[in-house]
Amino acid sequence: MQNRRELLLSTVAAGLAAAAAPSLGFAQPASNAGEAAKLNAFFDDAMAKLLRQAPELATGLGLDSGDLAWTKGLLSDRSFEAIAAGSAQTTAQLAQLRSIDRKALSGMDAVNYDTVEFTLAVQDEGNRKFSYAGGGSGAPYILSQLTGSYQSMPDFLDTQHSIETKADADAYLQRMEGFARLMDQETLIAKKDYADGVIPPDFVIDKALVQMKAFADTPTADAPLVKSVARRTKEKKIDGDWAGEASKVYENSVLPALKRQIALLESVRPKATHDAGVWRLKDGGDYYAVSLKNYTTATMSPDEIHQLGLDLVKSISVEADKLFKSIGMSKGTVGERMAELGKDIYENTDAAKEQLIADLNVKAKWIEKQLPAYFGALPKAELEIRRVPKAIEAGAPGGYYNSPSLDGKRPGIYWINLRDTKEQAKYTLTTLTVHEGVPGHHLQLSLSNEAQGLPMIRKVIGFSGYAEGWALYSEQLAVEMGIYKGDPRGHIGMLHDALFRAVRLVVDSGMHYKKWSREQAVKYMSETMGDEESGTITEIERYVVWPGQACSYMLGKITWLRARERAKKELGKKFDIKKFHDAGLLSGMTPLTVLDRVVDDYIAATKAGK
Repeated sequence: MQNRRELLLSTVAAGLAAAAAPSLGFAQPASNAGEAAKLNAFFDDAMAKLLRQAPELATGLGLDSGDLAWTKGLLSDRSFEAIAAGSAQTTAQLAQLRSIDRKALSGMDAVNYDTVEFTLAVQDEGNRKFSYAGGGSGAPYILSQLTGSYQSMPDFLDTQHSIETKADADAYLQRMEGFARLMDQETLIAKKDYADGVIPPDFVIDKALVQMKAFADTPTADAPLVKSVARRTKEKKIDGDWAGEASKVYENSVLPALKRQIALLESVRPKATHDAGVWRLKDGGDYYAVSLKNYTTATMSPDEIHQLGLDLVKSISVEADKLFKSIGMSKGTVGERMAELGKDIYENTDAAKEQLIADLNVKAKWIEKQLPAYFGALPKAELEIRRVPKAIEAGAPGGYYNSPSLDGKRPGIYWINLRDTKEQAKYTLTTLTVHEGVPGHHLQLSLSNEAQGLPMIRKVIGFSGYAEGWALYSEQLAVEMGIYKGDPRGHIGMLHDALFRAVRLVVDSGMHYKKWSREQAVKYMSETMGDEESGTITEIERYVVWPGQACSYMLGKITWLRARERAKKELGKKFDIKKFHDAGLLSGMTPLTVLDRVVDDYIAATKAGK
């Protein structure tokens, strides 16, 4: 899972629009120079404005020094005034972009236009139609087990806010104060939402409270926020009582704001229902439709998505049954046999968990050696595999990925959730590493970061359909690369995860469109796949708070596979899988409809011998 759900737009300064199209391995037609110049000027202006609105984006990109050092101590403003101003700005920017003559653009200029136009349009639609969680779509609850700054900010400050100087440490403390302010702004948004009937389901509130209380009950001296600045200033020999200063901010600002959120959730808990889907909210059906568009960037209806999921569950189960029989496992349903394989796990001890991560690092290094046969461009950024922080593991997914910084100083990080090793069966770990690491998220997102010629705005807009689709396509590609050769159990693990994404189509549309209960969704997933119920519950509850996102994986994979088959059919002997991958990856993340046009351009240019 790519841990970049929201639209991220930023820049380091004016003049960062592409001067030349990225090298995709084929020639691209030139746009009208005047309209292309307007487009790139628009990109620069839009990014500069958004950076001022969300200064932490510069830190996330590793660009918060030099001319952008002013961003280092600041965080976003989520006041009602800032939200209204941001919505108005999105509407104005969409109109400004559409004033540029799209017909005069071609090649990557057209791809850039279409990508940003889609992003602004779906955000504008969500802002105009819905006020949940401050507007937009895809996450109706400002506070949940997966949303809210309480859930993300400690990790952000520890892993992304660098500390090299006293000024960096001072900025850290300033951001701790900003973190408290953000929580209070979220509390005000939540109060408004609750008054409007936008209350999370009872089980979502319960899980959020578990995490919040674990955060609040941690002694100040042991708090990750305090320990992080104390440890890193000591390592850099920066004089001062940083633990003491951070403790004051923690106790006087951060904890009181967090406790206000806890009190609010506890006060609204008696009003919460057990219904899982957004259908129960005002305009909930329309909200789900827009959320699907936002995440999948595809055009399928909820009914079509549900039926596709059911069909894929059948076909993948048939394939898995054949592999099971090849290793002598023929009794029981596919889910029951997967449950049997799932009993082979690492011990649930810290020592065994450290060994698990060490083994995954060895596996990732071996996979990296296989990449040159399938990719022309390879990432420069290093990949690290880390354990999900204990403070957020109760509600966090089984695995997710953070992109490397653009300056190359911070590696890509593949996080694995080890709260209970029963949820990470050995036979599934290779596929998880393929998905989160290589050739999945790490390869794709690193290449996007490192691509020459892409406007900065294109490097930091995320599309779940493209990115998660690529990572799931990578799981299929791993079979072709021989990664499971001699490892039928690992191959079954790949089919387990493909089945997992097919099931997601069924349960996501089931809960949000067909009014399935949480328990009905858990039962269907658990019986179909044979997974531990605790992990299944975490997954289902994730889909409840991110409606539509779970559908992006399989719809994206299908788009990548169909595009490849189309290229093979059209090009015949001219088809080169390295060039196909380069064309799709070096163009940067796009909506799936735009990805199809990128592949069509590659096919046309290859046919013409360009």
